[in-house]
Amino acid sequence: MYKKLFLTAAIFMACLQAKSQTLAPDYKGTSYNNPISANIFCADPTALEYNGRLYVYGSNDHQQFVKNGKKGENNYGEIKSIVVFSTDDMVNWTFHGTIDTKKLCAGWTSNPWYKGYGVSWAPSVTWRTTEDGTEEFFLYFCNSSHGVGVLKANSPIGPWKSPNKELMIHYDTPGANKAGTNANFDPGVVIDENGVGWISFGGLGPSEIMPEAARIVKLKPSMTEVDGAAVKIHAPYHFEANELNVIGGKYVYTYCSNWADRNQTAADWNNYKTEHGISASAPNTCTMCYMVSDDPTNPDSWIYKGVYGPHPGNGTNNNHSHLQKFQGQYYHLYHNGALMESWKKDNVIGSDCGIFRSLCVNKATVDEATQNIHEVKTDLEGVTAIKNMNPYEWQQAETMASCGGVDYEDFTNIKKNTKINTLGNDASENMQVKMKESSWINVRKVDFGTAGAATFTLRGKGTATIELRTSRAGRPIATLEFASDEMGDQSFDIDASKFQGVKTNLFIAVKAATDFYVDAWQFTEVGAASIQDVKSDTKSARQYFDLTGRRLTDGQQHSGIVIEQYTDENGVKHTRKVVSDNAQ
Repeated sequence: MYKKLFLTAAIFMACLQAKSQTLAPDYKGTSYNNPISANIFCADPTALEYNGRLYVYGSNDHQQFVKNGKKGENNYGEIKSIVVFSTDDMVNWTFHGTIDTKKLCAGWTSNPWYKGYGVSWAPSVTWRTTEDGTEEFFLYFCNSSHGVGVLKANSPIGPWKSPNKELMIHYDTPGANKAGTNANFDPGVVIDENGVGWISFGGLGPSEIMPEAARIVKLKPSMTEVDGAAVKIHAPYHFEANELNVIGGKYVYTYCSNWADRNQTAADWNNYKTEHGISASAPNTCTMCYMVSDDPTNPDSWIYKGVYGPHPGNGTNNNHSHLQKFQGQYYHLYHNGALMESWKKDNVIGSDCGIFRSLCVNKATVDEATQNIHEVKTDLEGVTAIKNMNPYEWQQAETMASCGGVDYEDFTNIKKNTKINTLGNDASENMQVKMKESSWINVRKVDFGTAGAATFTLRGKGTATIELRTSRAGRPIATLEFASDEMGDQSFDIDASKFQGVKTNLFIAVKAATDFYVDAWQFTEVGAASIQDVKSDTKSARQYFDLTGRRLTDGQQHSGIVIEQYTDENGVKHTRKVVSDNAQ
């Protein structure tokens, strides 16, 4: 005889009548989609589209934040890794961990000193498919102001390696800025329609209308060496944050403007407009500007087009953005200080802490025929989901729109031993989300369909009382008891009528927990053929826990409801609540 063995007694309808538990604060805001992460500081975004997902990379401000003891200023000196996120709906973001640039570049030369490794800021990324079908990904980053390094992989999440033994661009690179003058930092890479790679870099020139610190250079077919000498881009009011795009067959260069006194340079600007036949106004300080060219190696071919990105505000004193087309829509990726300001307001961090930045995204409007970029709106509302989430596929616990009170075992990813987790991503041991009492994960636009969900499966370890909610402060629509000594799957029966249609929000909240980690979760639709029947008389590996998650060992007496856990003959772990007068 066969029947389904899932945890049916774990759903207590009485919970629906009880007062809901207070959860950890919501510092991002359930109605906001910016910033993309509610618990990791990161900045200087770059991005690529691959296999229906948008991968976003940024400077790991959080590494500096932790190194500082979560206080003090951000001097960027301890940022030695690059953060990676991805999404397929622009609202729910998967944290893939970080790329350990310090480890990958440990073999770089230090003679002379400016060719060696120190930090990794402001990445820029691109990818291509070679003639033999090999997919290659290239990630460039600046080593402080000294130069630009490159990493290479065959996947957007790695594993990465350093193809060179030193910085790709440095003070000795022909045409580059020299030591003691301007910076060779903030790379921006693009592969044009002919398959040729180009990279822009430079900044920190004098605070005047024409600092002459911006550079562009062609890359060799390897994409890991420069091809010839860098040339200047005469970018007015240029400061930093270089990026490149190819739009409508032309090269589009974006950068952040400097702090030069616009009143003092007004006459120079009028002369510049007349000389170049343009009508654009001088950019305000710390705004994102853009220029267009059809001949990138000709400094005089670049035409200033104006401002497309405003100052980000929210406590930030710099600006850095990337223009990315994804699923036919352009997006403006940038950073601001909204999360930092929210934490300060609630005294999570001291008022003297800063500036630690967060990645954000808003829509951009681009006329590809004319390369005109409309000025974007930057706000906390962000963008709306471009598709619904499918709960009947395995979802990583690191995929979330927001969260509260959660952490990762090691979000800096600076561990010697790495592994591939069960969801097929290049991940270290940090790819389990640690959850404690009152913590929660929020995903949005979850489509359960008309039939609804029959079961919920969680891959985790430890013990926890879990509540599934449709609002953070609302009452649970399911309450589950989870217990496992090791990472494993446990399935729970749920009321399908509570899990139908599209849920604007779904919260996985923890009411109580002991050493609880979550790797992934999945629902099973009513009537799904994938549900396997297992023998009801299987009694292997049974263990018992009280409702606090404490394991009941041999000889321990316990009356009332306990958590029973066992593994069936197919190796699937199950948990249920039972009533026992003497569970051992």
